[in-house]
Amino acid sequence: MKFIDETIILVKAGNGGNGCLSFRREKYIPFGGPDGGDGGQGGSVIIRAKDGLNTLADFRNRSKFIAQNGKTGGGKNKKGRSGDDLIIELPAGSVIYDLETEELICDLEKDGQSITIASGGDFGLGNARFKTSTNRAPRKTTDGKVGEDRQLKIVLKVLADVGLIGLPNVGKSSILASISMAKPKIANYAFTTIHPNLGVVLISDYEKFVVADLPGLIVGASKGAGLGIQFLKHISRTKLLLHVIDVSKNQLDQIMKDVDIIAKELKDYDKELGKKDKWYVFNKVDLLNEEDLAKLKIHIADKIKVETYFTSALDKFGLNELCEDIIEYLRDEISNEKI
Repeated sequence: MKFIDETIILVKAGNGGNGCLSFRREKYIPFGGPDGGDGGQGGSVIIRAKDGLNTLADFRNRSKFIAQNGKTGGGKNKKGRSGDDLIIELPAGSVIYDLETEELICDLEKDGQSITIASGGDFGLGNARFKTSTNRAPRKTTDGKVGEDRQLKIVLKVLADVGLIGLPNVGKSSILASISMAKPKIANYAFTTIHPNLGVVLISDYEKFVVADLPGLIVGASKGAGLGIQFLKHISRTKLLLHVIDVSKNQLDQIMKDVDIIAKELKDYDKELGKKDKWYVFNKVDLLNEEDLAKLKIHIADKIKVETYFTSALDKFGLNELCEDIIEYLRDEISNEKI
């Protein structure tokens, strides 16, 4: 299924049903009183988050969502049937904006979270409502109210604990495939990943975390170059970033240049992204001999003072340690949130 992370839709709630004009007509009762019933309530449009959905592709061929109108009331004080509510299911992580005002309406982060996005119109009143001591045969009724309508912009930000970032072709997708059951497209050329891939890493029966593999970033990504700019918003929800760097050529200057490129692009796109916790994963160490790897570790330790890991997605070297440290980090994050 094609990955779609933005869409525009029109939602229209149902109109309320009109009130009924009716008088009681029964044998031997020539002047029966008013018995016109009220109309039914218009159906509302409700948006609900649902786990298991990960794209807005279903909205490519459908952009209008209209709830049912309420029915007109009937004689014998029969109330019109209310219109059914229309429920639209979106992936958890969807952010909803009013298209006209650009106002943020809601952020559906959790499964089952819902919001009434357009309320159904109120029902009209039947003439039985207007009977008084001085007006025994009212002919007055009211029409149902028009249901709300609005255009919405929906933006999907994938929900992941950890985001894999880096230049193209550094092995992000291979790492994701090695530590999870995800099956991203992997090839030896740049921009193999053209949309975010998600994988669940199982540490035990009780602990797991979600990793997002994002398309590679290049110089100028924050200004629109390459593919990564389209998906940088997806890492805004992650707790931890893993900057993956290819060290197979064993060129320290190029490695540090890669570090600086990604740091600058994140900061230029959003200063808050630049402040996120970030670990460095130096990948493809299987292509280095032991002596070169040992020297590289010393040089990098001298220049980078945050967590660093040396891995090989091919033979899974270093990945168990990385995953264990990630789950420990996430445990601490959860504990801090509760304080």
